[in-house]
Amino acid sequence: MASETDSRDTSIGKPLVAADQNGQNAVEDFVDPWNVHTSSMKGVDYDKLINKFGCSAIDDSLIERFKRVAKVEEVHPLLRRGVFFSHRDLHVILDCVEKGQKFYLYTGHCPSSDAMHLGHLIPFLFTKWLQEVFDVPLIIQITDDEKYYWKDLNLKEVKEMALENIKDIIAIEFHQDKTFIFRNLEYMGQSVGFQETLARIQKLVTVSKIRGQFGFSDSDCMGKYSFPFNQAVPSFSSAFPQIFKGKTNVPCLILCGIDQDPYFRMTRDVAPRLKFLKPALVHSKFFPALQGANSKMSASDPNSAIFLTDTHEEIKEKINKYAYSGDRDTVKEHQEKGGDCSVDIAFQYLTYFEENDEQLEKIRQDYSSGAMLSGKIKKILIEKLTRVVLDHQTRKKSITEDIVRGFMTPRQLVFDF
Repeated sequence: MASETDSRDTSIGKPLVAADQNGQNAVEDFVDPWNVHTSSMKGVDYDKLINKFGCSAIDDSLIERFKRVAKVEEVHPLLRRGVFFSHRDLHVILDCVEKGQKFYLYTGHCPSSDAMHLGHLIPFLFTKWLQEVFDVPLIIQITDDEKYYWKDLNLKEVKEMALENIKDIIAIEFHQDKTFIFRNLEYMGQSVGFQETLARIQKLVTVSKIRGQFGFSDSDCMGKYSFPFNQAVPSFSSAFPQIFKGKTNVPCLILCGIDQDPYFRMTRDVAPRLKFLKPALVHSKFFPALQGANSKMSASDPNSAIFLTDTHEEIKEKINKYAYSGDRDTVKEHQEKGGDCSVDIAFQYLTYFEENDEQLEKIRQDYSSGAMLSGKIKKILIEKLTRVVLDHQTRKKSITEDIVRGFMTPRQLVFDF
């Protein structure tokens, strides 16, 4: 039986409508696995999204419990600042840790271009921290099939894109002996465990259910109809017998953007009928486009994104030219009234990449009071992101084809299940 939090509206394609102070419909948010947009420059109303999706907010009490269970003095900045903001059954994973039981992490990436952008980094940075804190296996799914079904690309192009992105992921410095990375179009045909788990899930879900949940139509290819099952399978340890030694009920914690939640609502729906454990989830907010938080950063719009291949000059030009500013119309007005950090993209990006809380708060105060102008906060961001991107490029240069194949070879990891 599905839990109460999984029983809310599961349909795709309906906008979230927020009322203004006069009770009028002022802001419409649209969120599905492929599109995110809102008319508000402050971004999506995440409280409404939590309510619509039926998940739970990560509140202070849960963070305090996390710290106790994980035995850490402080949680990752992305967690304490609310970038990872909602969950399903995170408390169940913490229960497992308290009982001395192992779980595994699962996250994924759809190849989007020859280079990943900053928004793609966010779930992987947090996932890496979780893996180090709890010392657990990590499964990373590369959904090259999704890219093939949704975009006008051939299989060779999709494969090359996926392998290049995998190098970016490895450059984040995951441990090879604790991490398995796979491409769907490669691994699914090799693994009996994956295929059998896939078949069992597919048998329990009707076409009408998939249509209602994902909005597919008669004109959509069958690959789109099948893809949600492919993304569901890694939620169950039965898909990886080489790692979990045939155990089918190893708890799973999924890290994903909130837009991916519909896939896992379906997954959690079928889990009890398969006699599997429901996967737990932690959701992240959307990394905003340079033009503002009313849309998320996208590789399909190069001017909306900072790519991990960008040079210092490219980063500088993009931020100075495209980053939406929360400043005032004139310097005098800005100094009198201060800037608006809630819409300023330079400040928003710093909340992701400035690890020092005191430094971030000083920037917030200075900009909000008018003591710091837009040019200064953009300069701080340019310096910060240049270091992040150039350091990543240096690490990626050392990633050889042999290293990639080592991560992607089906094998037993160092954990004893």
